[in-house]
Amino acid sequence: MPAQDDVLGYFNTLSNWGRWGDDDQLGTLNHITDDVRLAAARAVRHGRSVSCAWEVGSPQDMERSTTTCPCAAEMPGAEHMPAHFHADRRWGFSSEQLGIAFHGNTLTHIDSPCHIFWDGTMYNGRSHDLVDPETGSAWAAVTAAANGIVTRGVLLDVAAVRDVPWLEPGQGVFPDDLEEAERRQGVRVRPGDAVLLRTGFGRARHETGAANGFTQAGWHASCLPWLHDRGVALIGADTPQDVQPSGYPDVLMPVHAVSLVAMGLWMLDNCDLEACATTAAELGQWDFHLAVAPVRFAGTSGSPVNPIATF
Repeated sequence: MPAQDDVLGYFNTLSNWGRWGDDDQLGTLNHITDDVRLAAARAVRHGRSVSCAWEVGSPQDMERSTTTCPCAAEMPGAEHMPAHFHADRRWGFSSEQLGIAFHGNTLTHIDSPCHIFWDGTMYNGRSHDLVDPETGSAWAAVTAAANGIVTRGVLLDVAAVRDVPWLEPGQGVFPDDLEEAERRQGVRVRPGDAVLLRTGFGRARHETGAANGFTQAGWHASCLPWLHDRGVALIGADTPQDVQPSGYPDVLMPVHAVSLVAMGLWMLDNCDLEACATTAAELGQWDFHLAVAPVRFAGTSGSPVNPIATF
């Protein structure tokens, strides 16, 4: 169990600042090389795909307005359209305008490095001043991953390791848990992998309607050196990552802070890993091809995503 001073030291000992150049905005996504992507393709052995995301409900998870027009030629403003627009009077349409606050404890989303500051600083030593209230971040925004994240995913089912349906709020996951999951599942995390942590909260959410508050299961800060040493490119969890309370009075979210600011380690928050875990157990396969395609929102600190695991 690292002391608080040890965790604060991670900002230096686990730092990737300058590792891939002073202008690097990808952080640990640099671990995903062409060879890693080819290896991810070879992980497809059954051809079965599952989503690792929650459905975004309406209206509880987003503001939504829907427009329906049974006959487009009669819609407001149609008189200003070209003449040929009015000839076909059989087609109509529906469209939506959506407003989503995707950060938080509910929606499945990706965090890019500009999401968290530490002492006013972002990944690779850039100032928080690069985040403009109107245009967003000019540094390490989600558009740094515009080409998508395609790599080998590994699911580590710690709830199964502990033989419980789900970890209770406030229970942390430690490196020993990760290695025991590897041993039981016959898999090993390699450089460039995405590691998805199952605490079982997805099952609790499905069965009991449980909602995350200020207390949750998740990664303990002691996992950070393990993730750094293994060369992990991306982490995800079925909670918002950090165990809460963190156990460190001066570091509210050490996994978020050290990962995003010091390591440049991208994160998938609030995954639904139940279908992934069921499929992995059925097939006896705990690695898979993982595809994550963030929306190219300019200057944003993340994006809603639908990670797809293909076995």
